[in-house]
Amino acid sequence: MIRLLTLTLLLCMGLGCRARQQGDGLQPAVVEPVQRVTHPSVADLPPVQGLEPVLWVALEDHLGATATAAPLNLRAFAGSLSLRDATGDQGSGSGFVITWRSVALARSLKLARRIAGPYASFESADRVASSWRALGVAAEVAHPKEWEVWAPEGSTVPEGLAVRDWQSTVTSTVEPVLQTPEGGRPLQGPVLIEASDGLLWAGGRFEGPFRLQRDAYGSWTLVEQVPVERYLEGVVPHEIGAGSPMAALQAQTVLARTWALANSHRFSIDGYHLCSDIQCQVYSDPRHAGAAVREAIAATQGKLLSLNNQPISAVYHATNGGMMAAGPEAWAMQPTIYLRAKPDGDEDWSNRHPLPLQQPKAVQALLADRNGAYGQRHPRFRWTRTLSGPTLRQALGAAADPLVSPLQLKVLERGASGRVLALQISGSNAADPVILKLDAIRRTLRTLPSTLFVLEPQGVESWLVRGGGFGHGAGLSQAGAIDLASRGWPVERILSHYYPGTVYGPLSTPAQSP
Repeated sequence: MIRLLTLTLLLCMGLGCRARQQGDGLQPAVVEPVQRVTHPSVADLPPVQGLEPVLWVALEDHLGATATAAPLNLRAFAGSLSLRDATGDQGSGSGFVITWRSVALARSLKLARRIAGPYASFESADRVASSWRALGVAAEVAHPKEWEVWAPEGSTVPEGLAVRDWQSTVTSTVEPVLQTPEGGRPLQGPVLIEASDGLLWAGGRFEGPFRLQRDAYGSWTLVEQVPVERYLEGVVPHEIGAGSPMAALQAQTVLARTWALANSHRFSIDGYHLCSDIQCQVYSDPRHAGAAVREAIAATQGKLLSLNNQPISAVYHATNGGMMAAGPEAWAMQPTIYLRAKPDGDEDWSNRHPLPLQQPKAVQALLADRNGAYGQRHPRFRWTRTLSGPTLRQALGAAADPLVSPLQLKVLERGASGRVLALQISGSNAADPVILKLDAIRRTLRTLPSTLFVLEPQGVESWLVRGGGFGHGAGLSQAGAIDLASRGWPVERILSHYYPGTVYGPLSTPAQSP
């Protein structure tokens, strides 16, 4: 089964529409449909559903983007590998080397799409896609390099949304070639791969099975098909640390499970559910899941955080600096009852730092304090950085070109938690300033661990940045969870503290893809 987003254009033959004589009248011009698709076809993605759902997780993406791209080297951890392509051609051995070749299409493929973006995160892109879909447009989130939203050409555009139109004609594709002692053996995707005793990948052992399949950009993805509970073995120890207290491990397990199911549509345009890097959850060598992690997974098996019997957006981060962020302070999203701005500390801490923290002095007082805050031992609970004119120009790229030095840096807006919602970089001329908002602030100024900060000018084009926290600040603070677990808080109390109003436990109906 394949999925195509298409728009049929009726084009006249030749240079124009010519009527054809028939008797005493004219017959309407003959027209032929030309398919204009937004992207090449990909395999239909199976839904994530049932009591034991299976995820398709990308171990490596954008493979074989060109015929000269680096080979894909696959090695068995032990035992052997076997593969079978779409034609039934098979192979086996302790490893495979797959190279790439360019193959001319018998008929060119015309692509056209309307694009919005790029966006700093999936969450922001998905919000735009949802507003587009509300107009009846088949919009999808894509990640060719940055997050974008794609819709069929000519689609109605939501009010205020900036878009650009793009089109191209594909005349060839890149196809995999299995290298053997007898020479190259062309493969036709998808290529199914099994490992009798695991695949050695990035230094880890992965059970599989695996697929080598096309994506929406003309390249290929190596995908592992992994049950959710086994997937957690590769996530939990890498996200919070296998040596964390049991209640913290259990909380992280519940969140990782919830997040995976709630976000299983994240890469649907490419025919898989999730990636394995920081754009999703870090999924790495499952062998790092020791006895404690496996105990946490078993103790919480099948349990999620939900609202109205749907998995919540179970976002989490390293440390919030003592102040939880509301969801809309991190991303362009609707407010939720469970992602709220709130002091993250004991009663005295909360009394000393009441909300809202929208004045610089209130934020400065918070950043000068740590006594009573949860998770205060994290190394980035408090931090300082420096910004300069040259570093701003480098980060902004061409967007800074119209700005005449010296540059000026100004916080335009703060949220209730004190986090910067809008940061303005302006020049000494009348050129329009650059305004960074929400997650685009950290995505652009990558040296900043969080958006909870104040600026202290140090001279011309020089600023000291005093801040707190590491990450977006919404949802669970991993450092806070570790602190609370060490104080004896059980998993239910930790989760209700960071996600008030949600339900902890299994869904009343089996999990299903969004």
